[in-house]
Amino acid sequence: MSSSEDHWYRLLTDYANGFMVSQVLFAACELGVFDLLAEAPGPLTVAALAAALGASCHAMERLLDACVSLKLLKVEMRGGRAFYGNTEMSRVYLSRVSPTSQCSMLLYMARTTYHCWGRLAQAVREGRNQYLHTFGVPAEELFTAIYRSEGERVQFMQALREVWSVSGRSVLTAFDLSLFPLVCDLGGGAGALAEQCLSLYPGCHITVFDLPEVVRVAKEHFSLPGDEQIRFQEGDFFKDRLPEADLYILARILHDWADGKCSQLLERVYQSCKPGGGILVIESLLDEDRRGPLLTQLYSLNMLVQTEGQERTSSHYHALLSSAGFRDFQFKKTGVIYDAILARK
Repeated sequence: MSSSEDHWYRLLTDYANGFMVSQVLFAACELGVFDLLAEAPGPLTVAALAAALGASCHAMERLLDACVSLKLLKVEMRGGRAFYGNTEMSRVYLSRVSPTSQCSMLLYMARTTYHCWGRLAQAVREGRNQYLHTFGVPAEELFTAIYRSEGERVQFMQALREVWSVSGRSVLTAFDLSLFPLVCDLGGGAGALAEQCLSLYPGCHITVFDLPEVVRVAKEHFSLPGDEQIRFQEGDFFKDRLPEADLYILARILHDWADGKCSQLLERVYQSCKPGGGILVIESLLDEDRRGPLLTQLYSLNMLVQTEGQERTSSHYHALLSSAGFRDFQFKKTGVIYDAILARK
C-alpha cells in the first residue's frame, strides 16, 4: 500500500470508527467516571473506580485506558499500579460540579440523538425525521412528545443551560443589545440565556416565554432567577399572543422548523415587535455554498433525523426575515458553535 493509500485508509478507518469514540465519551459520562474523579481527593485506581461505580474491574480498565488515549483522562504509575485523574478538558466540561459542564447534553445525545442517527439513510430516502420509527412518536406530536418522560425534559432543559454557559456570552455580545430595554426570549426554557443577558445588560427587563409544561418544569426543577427583571410567561408562540418587546430572541428555535413555520413565527414576532425594535436570531450558520462548516452540516443532518427543520445560510435567514417585514439585516460569525443575526422593524 502506498503512503497516499495508507493515509486515505487511515482516514476512512477514523471515520468508520467515530461512533465508538462517541460511545466511550457517553459511557464514561453515564457511569459517572468524571464526576467521581472530580470529587475524589486525588487520582484513583481501576479497582477504586470500579467499586465505587458498580462496574466490572477488567471492563472499567479498558474504558479508562481508552479515555486516556482520547485525552479525557490522564494516568500516572505508582508502584506498578495505574492511577487515573481528569484532564483539564474533563474537569471543565465533563464533571457536573463544573459551571460549564456539558454532561447533560452529552447524555441527551447518547440516549436520543444517537438512536435517531441510526436511521440516517432512511431519513435521506424519506426526507423526514425518524422519531416515529425510533421512538414511536408521530410527527404531529414531535415537539410535545419529544421528551419521553419528565426526566428527559429536565435533562434537555439542563442541556440547554449547559450550551449557553459556554456560548451565551459570544452571541449576546455580537451586537450592542443595550438599545433594547424590553426583551422577550421565545422558547427560553429555564431562563439560562435570559440570566446571561441580564448580567451583560443590567438595564433590561426580560420575559421568558415558553410552553406551560416547560415553565412548570423550570419552576419545579431549576433555581430560577429571583430578580424582578426576569419573569416567565406561559404560551405557545405559534398560537398565543406574544409579550410586547423591543427585542425578541430566538435561540436555537428556527432550525427546528421548515420554512413555512419559520415564516409564520417571524410574521407573528414582527406584528408584536415595537417600532424600531428588533429580533436576535441565534443559530449555527452554514457557509453560503452550504459546504461548511462541517459541524453545522452535521447539525443540519441532525435536524433531518430529529425535527422538521434544517440549519441555514445567512442569506436564507435574510430571505425569511425580510419576507416577514424586518430590515437592517446584520449577521456575525462568532467563532464558536452559534452565530448571531440582528434585524430591525
